Amino acid sequence: MPYELIAVLMFSSMMLLLITGQRVFGAIGAVAAIAALTLWGTGGSDLPFSAAMKLMKWYPLLTLPMFIFMGYVLSESGIADDLYRMFHVWMGPINGGLAIGTIGLMVLISAMNGLSVAGMAIGATIALPELLRRGYDKRMVTGVVQAGSSLGILVPPSVVLVLYAMIARQPVGQLWLAGVIPGLMMAAMFILYIYIRCRLQPHLGPALPVEERNVSSAEKWRLLTAGLLPIGIFASMMVPFVNGWTSLVESSAIGAMTAFVAAILKRRMTKEVFETSVRQTLAISCMFMWIILAALCFGAVFDGLGAVKAIEALFTERLGLNPWTILIMMQLSFILMGTFLDDTAMLVIVAPLYVPLVNALGFDLIWYGILYTITTQIAYMTPPFGYNLFLMRAMAPPEIELSDIYRSIVPFVLVMVLALALVMYFPQIALWLPEYVYGK
Repeated sequence: MPYELIAVLMFSSMMLLLITGQRVFGAIGAVAAIAALTLWGTGGSDLPFSAAMKLMKWYPLLTLPMFIFMGYVLSESGIADDLYRMFHVWMGPINGGLAIGTIGLMVLISAMNGLSVAGMAIGATIALPELLRRGYDKRMVTGVVQAGSSLGILVPPSVVLVLYAMIARQPVGQLWLAGVIPGLMMAAMFILYIYIRCRLQPHLGPALPVEERNVSSAEKWRLLTAGLLPIGIFASMMVPFVNGWTSLVESSAIGAMTAFVAAILKRRMTKEVFETSVRQTLAISCMFMWIILAALCFGAVFDGLGAVKAIEALFTERLGLNPWTILIMMQLSFILMGTFLDDTAMLVIVAPLYVPLVNALGFDLIWYGILYTITTQIAYMTPPFGYNLFLMRAMAPPEIELSDIYRSIVPFVLVMVLALALVMYFPQIALWLPEYVYGK
């Protein structure tokens, strides 16, 4: 059987298993193991062993449980509530101010946790009911929460970028720094859209009534101090790292310890908070390690088959496509897969194919990691089966219907497509900061 046909058979088998609802690491790992043993006999058993050793020796992987623990400590201890209260008081007098504050909240939650699910949970349970109670348009605010929570996989410390770094063999630190400016740019574009639309249509996001704005200056500054605590925690770990005083792993340990101490000092570190944070950290860290292990095994089989070179020859020699056309086709395939898969599954399925191909086409893999992440954000919000759409449906109050959720994301998806185009056309938006920091 030709190797190209074997590669197609592997890919289709994996997709079939995923469609049946199997766990991502189980589907990918099973296909990789069966293919390796079929092709190379007992010698194929060396692949998972080699992948496991590679995984265990990857020092930056230690950052994963540290940042997940930090995010859960901050969210479970209720510090995120202080953030929203701060935005509520400071941004309320502006039309659309609470929606703008919600985007700010999502950015800070992203910097605390690195997962879009955390931002969605906090936005849907804290921000969404408050926005609806204040008379905000239900479609607009539903889109605000979904778009804002998607920033969690782009703004550092993004867990998805850690996974990409392992599969693409790129430095995690550079990928995180590459996500800073695009993430903040996208948040700024969301805020600008909300401000302009609420300025033109004030009924979509009314300002707070005058009586609710009468908060004393002392209370305003107290809330500002409480709300800025997560920013201080984030700065405590990122400033030493950016200046080269600590390694990435050391910075992650500083962040986790600082969050833990802050929760203790605020008397919010209860036994329940600690137990939940540790359990969730262990569960998510183990899940990602299994997925990375399965992806490495799958990639090793693909490398052995020469499937990547065959696909490269198909696009560049037989079809005669230029590199940019191939790149755009890759991004469209991510959006298509995102209608029924989450970001992790998409990455481990196509990374063995796309990453070597992107490298062969002469594109920067750090830059491509950001393109992948932004495209995944768009896929999260693309009907009919976008990941964020169903998360919102599960968490939203009864008055928000599925049709409202689908319509709410249209303007925000268009903003995200514009952001993706800007990063594609101007690669330095993503590459300037890592080049500046690592070039010092």
